Amino acid sequence: MSSPKQHAVAARHVFDGSVVQRNAAVVMEGARIIALVPRADLPVAMPTHDLPDGFWLVPGFIDLQVNGGGDVLFNDEPTPDGIRAIVKAHRRFGTTALLPTLISDTVETTKSAIAAVEALGGNEPGVLGIHLEGPFLSPERPGVHDLRHIRAPNAEDAALLLAPRPGVTVVTLAPEQVPPGFVRQLAGAGVRVCLGHSMASYAQTRTAMAEGLTGFTHLFNAMRPLASREPGPIAAALEAAGAWFGMIVDGVHVDPAMLRLALRGAARPMLVTDAMPPVGGQRSTFALYGEEITVRDGRCTRDDGTLAGAALTMAGAVRNCVEQLGVPLETALRFASANPASFLGLDHALGRLAPDYRADMVAFNPADAEVMQTWVAGRSSMAV
Repeated sequence: MSSPKQHAVAARHVFDGSVVQRNAAVVMEGARIIALVPRADLPVAMPTHDLPDGFWLVPGFIDLQVNGGGDVLFNDEPTPDGIRAIVKAHRRFGTTALLPTLISDTVETTKSAIAAVEALGGNEPGVLGIHLEGPFLSPERPGVHDLRHIRAPNAEDAALLLAPRPGVTVVTLAPEQVPPGFVRQLAGAGVRVCLGHSMASYAQTRTAMAEGLTGFTHLFNAMRPLASREPGPIAAALEAAGAWFGMIVDGVHVDPAMLRLALRGAARPMLVTDAMPPVGGQRSTFALYGEEITVRDGRCTRDDGTLAGAALTMAGAVRNCVEQLGVPLETALRFASANPASFLGLDHALGRLAPDYRADMVAFNPADAEVMQTWVAGRSSMAV
């Protein structure tokens, strides 16, 4: 007999993170998945929500690079309320867990952002930690980051980043801009270190990887390009089976042909949005470092044409991955869930629909990338 607290969600297609189960159901109790069973095996009395035809039940999307959403920019509102607004905006598009991402800013803002994430504690399961994109970047590859904030790390920075804290910390840096051993220090403390906004050579990248760097933030963007005599970080990333790289699949940041090439490498891909405030918001403009950013034709740009993040959702990224990169839907779904969970070291709890995993799920229509409903730690919310 089932516990009265148990309930189920059933669908004609349930993607468990590895394979598609036909006419199956996920049984939940509280925040956890109890079982994945054939729909016909459910007890008659068990409360069951059947998804409409066309909707798949899939693992919740995990986004490691979220600058904003719901008309909120994390840099401007590094507070628990600001984070909650961003999380709510992205949940409508299937993102059940994310890392609020702070781009290069002052020490005071960085401390506020870290404190805001810590203040949420376990009260917001959609927040897995924090991503600090900068300020230890290359001034030659700043992208939209403010050069006034880009700098080398000091002892105070090291103490802040090495301090124990709940959740996962991801730091994007340019390895050629940090002292020898800095990457090893961070990695040794459990920080996930990524290369981004960098002019590192191939040799410098390999050295950083030997010290514990495992990720590459928005591969191709804001980093030394591939060249015949200096392959740089892109080649170092793609030939390493233990490396992970983020892809912004919006047809704007990187030509799909380059991403298709990257998928032929040994490294493991993850979908990220690099999302800005307009995602899930009402406005088509926002301010960044005091400059107006305009969203037009799917592009977020400054007046000079510099890209400033993206107006991309994870549901849209999955669709684009299938349509632009030609990968099977199941593979695109793994790029959005199981792979980022593995990169963060959370693959024992997230990224799959299996017993003892957290009940993070999405009712997703592959035909049009529509998200009808999400479940975060077993709690349902309808997309609007």
